[in-house]
Amino acid sequence: MKRVGVIGGGQLAWMMGAPAKKLDVELVVQTPSPNDPAVMVAVDTVFASVDDAEGTAELANKCDVVTFENEFVNLDELSLLAQKGVSFRPRLEALAPLLDKYHQRCFLRDLGLAVPNFAFLGGVGSGEWGVGNCFPVVIKARRHGYDGQGTFIVKDLEALNLFIEQNKQILPSLLLEEYIPFERELAVIAARSINGEVVIYPVVETQQEQQVCRRVIVPADISPAVAKNVEEIARTILNSLQVVGVFGIELFLTADDKVLVNEISPRTHNSGHFTLDACETSQFEMQLRCVCGLPLGNPALICPSAVMVNLLGYENSSSDYDQKRSEISQIKNAHLHWYGKKESRPGRKLGHVTVLLEDVNSENASAIARKIESIWYA
Repeated sequence: MKRVGVIGGGQLAWMMGAPAKKLDVELVVQTPSPNDPAVMVAVDTVFASVDDAEGTAELANKCDVVTFENEFVNLDELSLLAQKGVSFRPRLEALAPLLDKYHQRCFLRDLGLAVPNFAFLGGVGSGEWGVGNCFPVVIKARRHGYDGQGTFIVKDLEALNLFIEQNKQILPSLLLEEYIPFERELAVIAARSINGEVVIYPVVETQQEQQVCRRVIVPADISPAVAKNVEEIARTILNSLQVVGVFGIELFLTADDKVLVNEISPRTHNSGHFTLDACETSQFEMQLRCVCGLPLGNPALICPSAVMVNLLGYENSSSDYDQKRSEISQIKNAHLHWYGKKESRPGRKLGHVTVLLEDVNSENASAIARKIESIWYA
């Protein structure tokens, strides 16, 4: 029996629980709180923050290989553990160009992949992309930003100058980039094995509100040429990094069918939660197969299409919302996953529901998403 250590104990690690049993794998998690979701599926837990290298050293002593549920880690400290023989998958060298969004943009640009124009905010006017009259623009935290946190849309030069004046101390930690007037936001989950085999899940459309993913339409309503382009981008990224594991890649699609890479997550991803119920092999089983050196599974859909809706907190509460969950679960072909978090707060991901559909009809998928949200946010 193989033991896999997971840095992070949130819902992404929790959803590895069922496939771990299927594959005869034991999970050990590193997470700060006994209330975190993955604690209930782990055979052992190291209670430490994910950037605590001493905690990771303890984790490594309890398992055969270490993987990641989130990327908020200290690579320099982990590199010392790797030098002592700790096996990380994906390897730390694959994470190095991705954890900082500015470095990630540079990496993608150097690969020849299309990305929004960008600049190091602390060095605006120093030879990189000049903002000029390209408003609105986007400011992002280079590290630790997710679900819209650390992301600001700036509408004009006056607002940008004011932002810079008020945030002089933190400018080096920020990225400035072009705002893309996209037609759709796309995402794709891709996995690469120890032997270099790459498998790619269907390309999906993600629908965001206030920079937080609200719903995922599977598959995306895009041309075969665009789908092939996205798959080639995913393959290029994973192979260039020699990844072992699952990556989530978010992209913009413009009105003229141009695809730009938005962000890469070096782990399983919210846009791939539909795979738990709608695919032959979920992204979570695929991650375990990758890191354990097992043959990769089949990423194909088992239904014509699906829609996934995130159940986000909308109030400060300790409710388990049992009545609402029961009502949602009665929707035909609905599969509800509740993460067991003890507290709700606005924007917090408490669970998700995937509905398997009998045909490919984006209007039908949107109608079901609205029905779920009318129950949840009523």
